[in-house]
Amino acid sequence: MSFGDPNNPYGQPQNAPQGQPGYGYPQQPGYPGGPGVPGAPRIASMGRRFGARLIDGLILFVVYFVLSLAGVAGSISAIKDCDPNASDYQSCVDDAASHMVGAVAAVVGALMICSLLYEWLMIGLVGATLGKMAVGLRVVKADTGQKPGLGSSIIRWVIPLVGSLACGIGQLVVYLSPFWDKSGRQQGWHDKAASTMVIQN
Repeated sequence: MSFGDPNNPYGQPQNAPQGQPGYGYPQQPGYPGGPGVPGAPRIASMGRRFGARLIDGLILFVVYFVLSLAGVAGSISAIKDCDPNASDYQSCVDDAASHMVGAVAAVVGALMICSLLYEWLMIGLVGATLGKMAVGLRVVKADTGQKPGLGSSIIRWVIPLVGSLACGIGQLVVYLSPFWDKSGRQQGWHDKAASTMVIQN
């Protein structure tokens, strides 16, 4: 007595496409750079990335402007308080000017901290800054498609910062580096260092 084809004892269908995985192992269209995430993402265009960077820059500029205005206003008030008829008038003015320089330095330091927290936390935890959200972009891990996490996010932030030490030219080159990426993902040097990529929602 025979049960089915002796050359196919487990009853698997004969018309299954060649090269397909066996039962229980469905094949998924892998994520560029790593398998397991269904669907192929759309790589972010450089135009959208520029738009996102512009919006983020405007947000940070507003923060910088408000902090600078507060510091300068305090210094001007201190100068006005100096009595021009007093013997220590010039010393008073010099102290106020020194206070203004210190205030500007404090504002620059505060802006750097704001930029770090803004970019680092939002990219690491949310996957996008406000600018990227506005233009429909997000940053993901290149191998899994998940949010970058705080470790990758800090690396991604530090690379342009180091480039900015060369009069800002290095930072500009880092942000333009996706133009020279031959992987098809338009990854900048900061993306490659952090193993991330920017995609469109």
